[in-house]
Amino acid sequence: MIGHYFNLLLVYPLLNLLVFFYNFIPDIGIVIILITVLVRLILLPSFHKSLKHQKAMTDLQPKMNAIKHQYKDDKEAQAKATMELYKVHKVNPLSSCLPLLIQLPILIALYQVFIQSLDGRTLEGLYGFVTTPASIDPMFLNFLNLSSKNVIMAVLAGGLQYFQSRLMLPKTPTDDPTAKMMQWQTLYFLPLITVVLGVQFPAGLTLYWVVTTLFGIGQQYYILRKEAKDALAKAS
Repeated sequence: MIGHYFNLLLVYPLLNLLVFFYNFIPDIGIVIILITVLVRLILLPSFHKSLKHQKAMTDLQPKMNAIKHQYKDDKEAQAKATMELYKVHKVNPLSSCLPLLIQLPILIALYQVFIQSLDGRTLEGLYGFVTTPASIDPMFLNFLNLSSKNVIMAVLAGGLQYFQSRLMLPKTPTDDPTAKMMQWQTLYFLPLITVVLGVQFPAGLTLYWVVTTLFGIGQQYYILRKEAKDALAKAS
């Protein structure tokens, strides 16, 4: 039952979108890039809000460290002061998880779409107005087979994930062991997981991750630059 609705709401729409674009642009790599950009534009408000909250959490790190130092022997007071800090600055610590929660079902749906479309299987779930192509060529720009695993694409995805994580690191280092561990996991563990998973999946899915990460880097850069300009304007 869940699988049926998942196909109905995500897999079939993405498959039809892919085939529809492919009928006009017979390069599956370009089609995947177009779909990625389209998905990111649709989800832009959610990602923008999440990135702003993530940046706010990074900026609050020194104050959070001060609270932990002040109430190091009273965990209850520490938690209360931290929640009050979040409330004053209107920050939700869970909001940074939103992009991952949104991306996960889309990644699963795209994996099913790529498996069905790039492996020469019968395309199931096409709408009546979408023309079924004779076949879908898995080659991107005539040199990258998106139906096969590709180590270079996986490493590229991991490298971009690392760069994106570095953008959100606080400028001042923290002395808190928990915060240090979380930063280490974000900076090194997540990119490593990206590479490990990337070499297991078709390059088409890795291409999606590369493009969506590039989009996220651009979005983060825009937010950081805008906030820096706003801070400079307030100071002058």
